[in-house]
Amino acid sequence: MKTIYDVQQLLKKYGIIIYIGDRIADLELMEEEVKQLYQSNLIEPKDYQMAILLLRTEAQKLKDNGNR
Repeated sequence: MKTIYDVQQLLKKYGIIIYIGDRIADLELMEEEVKQLYQSNLIEPKDYQMAILLLRTEAQKLKDNGNR
């Protein structure tokens, strides 16, 4: 898993498609869904860690640039 697209594909595998229209809100909701999948033991710890890292890094980039 190397991109946000990969995280989206992971979520899609479990029937989760997220699009609110606000990129930061989308990323935060994806993070919540990834946490739920991990807590339900549906994804591996390494996938969980990488997904969270990617989502948080992307959200921080957007916040730093002032894009919402």
